[in-house]
Amino acid sequence: MNKHQKDLDEFFKEQGWSYWKPHEILARLIEETGEFARLINHEYGPKKKKDSESTQHFEEEVGDILYTLACFANTHDIDLDVAFKKSLEKVQARDKGRFN
Repeated sequence: MNKHQKDLDEFFKEQGWSYWKPHEILARLIEETGEFARLINHEYGPKKKKDSESTQHFEEEVGDILYTLACFANTHDIDLDVAFKKSLEKVQARDKGRFN
């Protein structure tokens, strides 16, 4: 993901944009997560989509969440590749054989 973080940062610089403040990023993350939850509910839950609602795709909604997290990571010098690797290693160590 580090490449994508760099691409995002370069795009922001080209546009002359500043990243949002942390609380703005959190608000955006919650909004995007809500859109993902709504899509899950439409696809797998009891709440079906209205005919007037636009088509959504899981890939786009996950992408919006990742974009928002990349904005936060870029403002806090977090390498998402490293963060994900650490998280994966933690789960692998903690949950090895747990669900057998």
